[in-house]
Amino acid sequence: MKRQPLSLRPHDVCVLLQFALQPEMTFRELSFLVGLSLGEVHNATKRLVVSRLVPPGGGMVNESACFEFLVSGVPYVFPGELGPETRGVPTAHSGPILRERFPEAELVVWPSAQGTVRGLSLTPLCRNAPNAAAGNPALYEWLTVVDSLRIGRARERKMARESLEQRLLGQGGNLP
Repeated sequence: MKRQPLSLRPHDVCVLLQFALQPEMTFRELSFLVGLSLGEVHNATKRLVVSRLVPPGGGMVNESACFEFLVSGVPYVFPGELGPETRGVPTAHSGPILRERFPEAELVVWPSAQGTVRGLSLTPLCRNAPNAAAGNPALYEWLTVVDSLRIGRARERKMARESLEQRLLGQGGNLP
């Protein structure tokens, strides 16, 4: 019987980003921080290992592969599509990292009853992403930058790329 190839899923990006933020985490800690079940975190880690983004056993991410995947892969594999205006949590260029650079841009939000602003809706990569804004601010910041890569125009994508480059590779960019 043929085995089905493992394909990355959108919430795997959330697990990858959390590994980049805090390597060497247990599945239980990762599950709590990302808001996924233990089984989902375990399966996501297996897919990330097969994709060579995380070494066997988890832990440290392959920074250059992670950067390349986030910048060049995610926008094509998990494209974002803006929906109708709704209340939610700011993301993409409306999120905490890029909002000061794009004050004139229309707000983009992840739909959420706990949201504080209205804007165009964007389905998050991970269903629990809106909760990350309060419970895991570092992951929230990274997810908003990745959303800028998914839906942004050239300027927004450039700033997001510089931010990721600085955070993941420790070089380039002039963002804080």
